[in-house]
Amino acid sequence: MTAAVQAAPGPAPAGPAGAPAVETAASLVQSVDWLAVAPPLVVAVLALAVLVADLFLAERHKPLLGYATVAGLVVALAALVPLWGDNRSTFCVAADGPGGARACSYTADDFALVIQALVLAGALLTALLSLDDTRKLPAGEFWFLLLSSASGAALLPASRDLITLVVALEVASLPAFALVGIKRGDRRSSEAALKFFLSSVTATAVMLLGVSFVYAATGTTHLTELSHALDDVPARFTTLAGTGVALTLVGFAFKTAAAPFHFWVPDTYVGAPLPIAAYLSVVGKAVGFSGLILVTAVAFPGYSDVWGPALAVLAALTMTAGNVAALRQDPARSRSAVRLLAWSSVGQAGYLLVPVAAGAYTDDLQAGSTVAYALMYAVVNLGAFAVAALVARTSPGNRLTDYRNLYARSPLTALALAFFLLCLAGLPPGIIGLFAKVTVFRSAVDAGLGWLAVVMAVNVVIALAYYLRWTALLFRGTEAAPSPAEAAPAPVVAEARDAAAPAPLVAALVLTAAAALVLSGAPQIVLRFAGGTLF
Repeated sequence: MTAAVQAAPGPAPAGPAGAPAVETAASLVQSVDWLAVAPPLVVAVLALAVLVADLFLAERHKPLLGYATVAGLVVALAALVPLWGDNRSTFCVAADGPGGARACSYTADDFALVIQALVLAGALLTALLSLDDTRKLPAGEFWFLLLSSASGAALLPASRDLITLVVALEVASLPAFALVGIKRGDRRSSEAALKFFLSSVTATAVMLLGVSFVYAATGTTHLTELSHALDDVPARFTTLAGTGVALTLVGFAFKTAAAPFHFWVPDTYVGAPLPIAAYLSVVGKAVGFSGLILVTAVAFPGYSDVWGPALAVLAALTMTAGNVAALRQDPARSRSAVRLLAWSSVGQAGYLLVPVAAGAYTDDLQAGSTVAYALMYAVVNLGAFAVAALVARTSPGNRLTDYRNLYARSPLTALALAFFLLCLAGLPPGIIGLFAKVTVFRSAVDAGLGWLAVVMAVNVVIALAYYLRWTALLFRGTEAAPSPAEAAPAPVVAEARDAAAPAPLVAALVLTAAAALVLSGAPQIVLRFAGGTLF
């Protein structure tokens, strides 16, 4: 079925009374390409089905909702396969541009499909991590909120007008507030949800103000039309259009946790359930960066002299703030492992901004480097959170010191975490991390941003310190010999608890470790997969 919207024709030919009106009305009816919209639609329908089923299921059957969620996300991922290589659009109108081109609100091109695959795979792994946790949470609400957020996140990369973009962003964000604060009665969780809510609402308000200014200056919200309309803005609207572009980008900077809009990240990750922290670190970033790429590369290329330098400075500030804060974490502090991963994610956001900023200085959009880096980061960061969830079963405090000599208690878990950390650091054998960093670094050099490449190199060295310190801790023995009363039971209990780890959690860890190993053995898979994704 083709996705098309027939433009209303000119005066209809003479005919029976009322015929022209009928023909014109018929011509306005859109033929929706259901295959193109299938991935986010499957997730949205599943969310509603889970919500209704929760009303009728007995408490002992509530775990079925989690398994239905996992199955539905697998179906949504499968729905991407027939779309690959076939750019399809729907919800289109006749554009004012030359040649009678159409402006569409939804486009399932290669870029959209890659990000949708990342989002849905991230949601699937989050669901696997959550299957055991939901026994302590309201299961129906949890799965409904997760699926609702994932449907918005899957819609966003295919959005090609500012209204759809903002709606998708809010559909992805609003359920996430509730997911962060879903641990009822937990003060830390409630505080995290409030901080996340306030920062996100501020970002949305700023973004909507920017979008309204852009629309007032150009008269359109379609991204492809905006790129032409902004070049021909009347002189009296030039300031309005420039302000709108700047405010829209500031709103997305909030969403990507770019400095100085990043302070909500550590407290939100610490207060949220661990699987939700993992979800925000990967899917939340994918949503923010795909939106940022769309508005800069498709809608606002004519303002590259404004957003290019601004994003370059934000990239330098973000990676520096994140890595320095991660370096200063106290290993004995409660939840210090999660807090370090949170600050690490801020630093990684800085690296992700580099190719977007570089695109302003070259003919090549460079966003393929951001997509490649995001794919690498998603795999290894979800793996690191899977290990954190596994360790939290025996050490709920999740301090860095709880990982001391993890190799003696659970060798495979320690080796997996060490590999994930080396990938994040960009050191062998984590070859995929090294290749991704080199790709990002090269984009800065090719764009003539030598100073940004130097800042990135310095930050990579800073990050090595805390990634290697955590890796070394996994194989380091206890600082002092424990008393005989303490020594005997601890490893036995830890091993017993590790052995009883739920199968879905183990499956998530195995999947991420296997993916990271495959990509490190053949990093060209990601680089080729992401290299040709843009427009």
